[in-house]
Amino acid sequence: MKITPVIVVLFLMVLFPAKAQEHTRASEPKVGLVLSGGGAKGFAHIGVLKVIDSLEINIDYVAGTSMGAIIGSLYASGYSGKQLEAIFEAQDFDILINDDFPRASKSFYERENTEKYVVNLPFDHFKIALPSALSRGQNVYNLMYQLLLPVSDISEFNKLPIPFFCMATNMETGESLLMEKGKLAEAVAASGALPSLFQPVVIDGNILIDGGVTNNFPVEELRAKGMDVIIGVDVQDALKDREALKSAPEILMQISNFRTIEAMKTKADLTDIYIKPDISDFSLISFDEGKDIISHGTNAALIQLESLKALKAQKPHYVERPKAKILDSLKIRSVSLDGNERYTRSYMIGRLKFKGDEKISYSDFREGINNLIATNNFDAFRYFLEPTENEMEYDFKGKIVESETTTFLRLGLHYDGLYKSALLANLTKKKLLFNNDIASLDVILGDHSRYNLDYFIDKGFYISLGLRSRYNQFNKNVNPRLALDEDSPLLTGLNKIDAEIADFTNQIYLQTIFRKDFALRLGAEHKRLKITSETILGENQEDEITFENTDYFSLFGTLKFDNYDNYHFPKNGFYFNGSFHLYLDASGFNDEFLEFSIAKADLGYAFSFNDKLAMKVEANGGFKIGDMSTQTLGFAIGGYGNNFINNFSSFYGYDYLALSGDSFVKGTLTLDYEIFKKHHILLAANYANIDDGIFESGAFISKVDYTGYALGYSLETFLGPLEGKYTFSPETGKSYWFFNLGFWF
Repeated sequence: MKITPVIVVLFLMVLFPAKAQEHTRASEPKVGLVLSGGGAKGFAHIGVLKVIDSLEINIDYVAGTSMGAIIGSLYASGYSGKQLEAIFEAQDFDILINDDFPRASKSFYERENTEKYVVNLPFDHFKIALPSALSRGQNVYNLMYQLLLPVSDISEFNKLPIPFFCMATNMETGESLLMEKGKLAEAVAASGALPSLFQPVVIDGNILIDGGVTNNFPVEELRAKGMDVIIGVDVQDALKDREALKSAPEILMQISNFRTIEAMKTKADLTDIYIKPDISDFSLISFDEGKDIISHGTNAALIQLESLKALKAQKPHYVERPKAKILDSLKIRSVSLDGNERYTRSYMIGRLKFKGDEKISYSDFREGINNLIATNNFDAFRYFLEPTENEMEYDFKGKIVESETTTFLRLGLHYDGLYKSALLANLTKKKLLFNNDIASLDVILGDHSRYNLDYFIDKGFYISLGLRSRYNQFNKNVNPRLALDEDSPLLTGLNKIDAEIADFTNQIYLQTIFRKDFALRLGAEHKRLKITSETILGENQEDEITFENTDYFSLFGTLKFDNYDNYHFPKNGFYFNGSFHLYLDASGFNDEFLEFSIAKADLGYAFSFNDKLAMKVEANGGFKIGDMSTQTLGFAIGGYGNNFINNFSSFYGYDYLALSGDSFVKGTLTLDYEIFKKHHILLAANYANIDDGIFESGAFISKVDYTGYALGYSLETFLGPLEGKYTFSPETGKSYWFFNLGFWF
């Protein structure tokens, strides 16, 4: 009993300072931070946040619009200014904004589409339409969801580490909407849905677009939250004079800015500390200049340093916030999907590649999302990870909006030394007969008219069915051994013949995908091959001579693996394409046909020394088994191209199809130095042996018979690669220039 008074005294001594400190904090001013929209100019907000963090000023409420909402939500969720700087500097905004998904996430069919067509337009009811926006905003949503996942269980935004709200605009009513409840990543995506750039976001039946359309600086709304002091960061454009208004987009942007700039005349005065970075030299899309924009934001905040220090003096107590941490793995307990009517759950799960009750890395999770979206069968895919009672375990819930557009008109343009100039028109129809099918017709007009027809019922990892028909033709001086028997007297003194080669091929096949990037096909093929020439004239000296005009029937199998990060300029990845054809019968010109087989394989491996310099190593080979009398389906190398027919392939230092034989082996080394973004200097060397029976005689491992070297420049354009290559062979002393413009088709 004697020690009780002592305990009471000690308790009071501890309690009173704590109460006093709590009272002091309560008496400190409530500080709000409002961040305006401004596209890439919004990076300046990060520079301001770095200064605020360095002064250890606690922010009590954050409000933002558009880019201000994106950065503000992340700051409110626990990311520091320095963390945000590192996160945004690591992003490739071309990929992020344009919804460009990694090549590995696309199916083989979608990869071919991306690497062939320049223009892709909706074409429903035989009318060309324009897409509702340049981007679906899926990549932006993916990034924001990952970054905001640590607070994904918070549905009332005032319960975030720093209370937060953002502004959006109801597109149907034109009303400004304050968003402070719901799914944070979705709300922020709506606030930043800049019209024409990003598709509108539908939340609770409301069609929402960029909040900057109606309220780009919600300072009044923030004051209404009980804030005593407001720091405002304004990154909006100022009105431009007539000298700067020289294009339609600039004029339209000026018109859209009238309202927001006029509103800022009064809104700026409602802030207590107004920060206006000097970013007039940057535009809404200057995302590649983010580092400079951030530094301008820092400089603008330092101009207000004395005011910020005075605020710090009024608010001396600093509570360091726990830093947000990006999750690198998670466990998915269950998967539920809503909105898929035309596409089955098995199809969706097959693309996602996770189905519940499994732990996966976040990179694999995001890859699964990309796999689904990259099919281009969906206008939007919003997903949520709802926490379970177990730590780091979630239930996956997906909301799907299937695309109503099923018909597309696609265009392409190309020039190369073999096919010359060509214009491509494509008509693609999805869900022609079944939900998972796709039909595509390429019509190629130019110096050598061609067509490609594909029909594919996509079952993913199950058995898919495909039909393909292709007509291809070109005219070129080629090695006469492609058309003439080795014993033919016509070969005497003849180095080349001017040949017209036409190939009509039809296939039906079954395909299955396994281990994500392997595609196995088994099928049957009909091929009509015709080769004619006027170099060697017929008896009447007027008619062209026909070397080949035969229908061939075969069974075939192919195995393809491809995880190159870029088809034309890979910096990492592996490629394999192997095929085997068993030719069973023939009719027509080749009346002495005997059964034979052809096997060939292409391998490639790419790796990078650094972010500028990459190496690609390639090996190619093939051989014939069985009867050797059919020369026209043999191998030929020479020239440069990516769209040869039959068993023809490139070889630097020699003209197109200059070397031939029934077997060959070839190796190529290519150094790719990207001097500037999308500008490549290429240095290549290739070596080959090609002749009849080189694998039987062992000649394929003897000294190299043919070598060639190339020096080239390539530019990645919206039409496809623009390439010029100078090639040289020391054996012949001859050199050739090869030019190419556009995607190959």
